Amino acid sequence: MAAPSPLLSGLRGRCPNCGEGHLFEGFLRVSPRCEACGFDLAKADSGDGPAVFVILIGGFLVAFGALFTEFTLHPPVWVTLAIWLPLTLVVCLGLLRPFKGAMLAAQFMNKASEARND
Repeated sequence: MAAPSPLLSGLRGRCPNCGEGHLFEGFLRVSPRCEACGFDLAKADSGDGPAVFVILIGGFLVAFGALFTEFTLHPPVWVTLAIWLPLTLVVCLGLLRPFKGAMLAAQFMNKASEARND
């Protein structure tokens, strides 16, 4: 049986080692261990990388959409805010978990670890 792709497993929120166990305990908290294979996930840390990518991608999509709407339809300011502020929240929260899973899977694929001097 072929090993699952760690990157696709991370995008789905699954363990990058086996592809079956859950990667997250809550919305963004990484599980300490995979319940399927026992892989140690506690040392995995994605830092601010996923948030930066989500802000850049989500910000571009929403800003482009808001500017396009503003210049083509000329809606009142309250309509623009009522549409694009909630959409910003949905886009950013929707992308954050898959991006964090992909960053953790990339660490697993590249066998990344923290540098130590001891």
